[in-house]
Amino acid sequence: MASVELRNIKKHYGKTSVLKGVSLSVQDGEFLTLVGPSGCGKSTLLRIIAGLEDADGGEVRINGKNVAGVRPKDRNVAKVFQSYALYPHLTAFDNIATPLRMRWLTSIQRFPLLGRLLPETRRIERDIRGEVEQVAAMLRMSALLDRKPGQLSGGQRQRVALGRAMVRHPAVFLMDEPLSNLDARHRVQMRAEIMGLHRQLGTTFIYVTHDQAEAMTMSDRVAVMMEGELMQISEPEQLYIDPDDLRVAEMIGTPQINVVAIEKMAQHAGLYLAFPPDAATMAFRPECATIGKPLDAMLNGIVSMTEHLGADIFVHIKLDDDAGTVIVRTKPDAARHEDGAPVGVNVDRHNVLWFDADRKRIRRQAVKKIAA
Repeated sequence: MASVELRNIKKHYGKTSVLKGVSLSVQDGEFLTLVGPSGCGKSTLLRIIAGLEDADGGEVRINGKNVAGVRPKDRNVAKVFQSYALYPHLTAFDNIATPLRMRWLTSIQRFPLLGRLLPETRRIERDIRGEVEQVAAMLRMSALLDRKPGQLSGGQRQRVALGRAMVRHPAVFLMDEPLSNLDARHRVQMRAEIMGLHRQLGTTFIYVTHDQAEAMTMSDRVAVMMEGELMQISEPEQLYIDPDDLRVAEMIGTPQINVVAIEKMAQHAGLYLAFPPDAATMAFRPECATIGKPLDAMLNGIVSMTEHLGADIFVHIKLDDDAGTVIVRTKPDAARHEDGAPVGVNVDRHNVLWFDADRKRIRRQAVKKIAA
């Protein structure tokens, strides 16, 4: 196991700044996920940790040691690629065994004919077989070892890729969008398996994804990246309820958080609010709002659509004065609202998040009703 520390990592491609001074620490044995939209720099950051790319500034430290100039194979990290990167002409067994053969066998011992005749080669190959079979058993894929990648499903190929990384016993696992090529059912299944694997191995995992559901369900902590910057690092629950930036609030959570510009909200009749002086936007989660009578609520509008999703119902409400649309999460036993019906939306002030014009969070509670 190992800790990983990034200090002010910068990366440029020509005039484009991809990483703008990213600093973070990953604890020994932690599962940390980098989440963000495509092009935010998260995969580049992973490649720099792996040694596959050089940073233009800053330091990467693994177990306290600066690994600048250390070759990828000597960093004791293993990377699982989005595309699996398996050798199509080799069986699953040989794909998993390849890293050990490259590390344990000399170039002569790896020679197809002569090498196999050497007694020492046969002993090492027995050891390699034992390692591969042990990893295959952990991944529940022992019956697949004789198959080639073309004979495997996407989930099975992903297990082979994981096995190839595991067999090296790395100090750090780096995973770059490993589930993006799987369908929804297999993604959920592999998500659970990777979480179980982390608990079993106790190894440091750094995981990259654009899927916030993966990030929130799998991680000890989540690091949100946007436009080459680290926006926030928090435990998943804390990230959801206490975002530092409006962009983080909008990325995390399904359905997306409701956002209303104060200048629009203040036009609603019957209610005035004293806002924090520098607040520009209010936001609230769909489950934090209730539907009430119109003209007697924080927000007013008409029902534009209702989504029935079994245990939950999402009521879409088009606000008056072109203030946008908000979603309220209700339960099946709640009062039904017909499309086009006028309604009010109430949110307890403790559940309202306030953001300034730069989209940064305002945390002081300075909101109260005042007389019209």
